[in-house]
Amino acid sequence: MSTLIDEINQLARLSRERPLTIQEKKRQAELRQKYLKNFRQRFKKQLSQIKVVDPKGKDITPKKAKALREALDQE
Repeated sequence: MSTLIDEINQLARLSRERPLTIQEKKRQAELRQKYLKNFRQRFKKQLSQIKVVDPKGKDITPKKAKALREALDQE
């Protein structure tokens, strides 16, 4: 993941120095999409681990969240 971010940052620095070539722009867009995909997957996984409990200690996690957790656990 850090190599992905390093490459994105390198292209960003390069773009401030000079205009990027078409190939560099395509690579930059590709890297950004890959980064966003990874971010969304990690965020979804993190949210799926949240458990909602009422003041009495009863689990009131929504069914949709439980289903998401089960689906992600099966992957």
